Amino acid sequence: MRIATWNVNSVRSRLDQLLDWLRQERPDVLCLQETKVEDGNFPANAFTALGYELVISGQKAYNGVAILSLHPLEDVRIGLAALLPDDAEAEELGEQKRVISARIEGVRVLNVYVPNGSSLSSDKYAYKLRWLGCLQRYLEAQEQEGDPLCLVGDFNIALEGRDLHDPKRLTGGIMASEAERGALTKALGGRLSDVFRVFEAESGHWSWWDYRSGAWDRDRGWRIDHIYLSEDLLVWATGCVIHKGVRGNEKPSDHAPVVVNLQLPEEEEHEEGGYESF
Repeated sequence: MRIATWNVNSVRSRLDQLLDWLRQERPDVLCLQETKVEDGNFPANAFTALGYELVISGQKAYNGVAILSLHPLEDVRIGLAALLPDDAEAEELGEQKRVISARIEGVRVLNVYVPNGSSLSSDKYAYKLRWLGCLQRYLEAQEQEGDPLCLVGDFNIALEGRDLHDPKRLTGGIMASEAERGALTKALGGRLSDVFRVFEAESGHWSWWDYRSGAWDRDRGWRIDHIYLSEDLLVWATGCVIHKGVRGNEKPSDHAPVVVNLQLPEEEEHEEGGYESF
């Protein structure tokens, strides 16, 4: 199973590029962030024509998440409150459309769009830290359900210096502050692994290049789009790749897709007693 994540920065603006990439790469699952469109105006027919089922949670002009799948989408859950029904903060934070999940072929795929935070002095930064605290509670509740978990999305956080083109200058600022990194690490709780780093330890691999200051032409990027796997899925991972070339399209998203390949055990092998079922 190939699972991809991509902040498309407006699904309608990037629709032709998105469809071209889907035809070429044909991932089993694609999780989108920043769709920036209300559900009624989402171009669903363009994706169903390619054989994808989809679930969406959007709002006008901002945020928005979606999951496209070649396999049946089961037990769809939208928003932080879906697993935290008695959590008033989850209900409040869920007003922004940033979380959606579904069970696909026995794997819980959770797609998130973490707030940017704007600047360390902004109210949006405090909101981001609150949101990450709520994500921690959400993931703790998810763990209790026992599903193999693939957590993907735009996390708007570079967790380490090697995820930054200029760590000396950028560390400590927005998207690389100690509080943000600590909050995300706490939310992951040691239960989820950054699969890209399993296969690539070096710096120089980015998933986002700012539109400003010639960042793309100078390759001054950040790695802020991540795929995290629970241990029962990590053993089946055979690779994780950033599709950097897509960022070079005309009028692109400022993010590139990230794709993980999972070589999951076959159902018949489980029936013969060889593998645990997914």
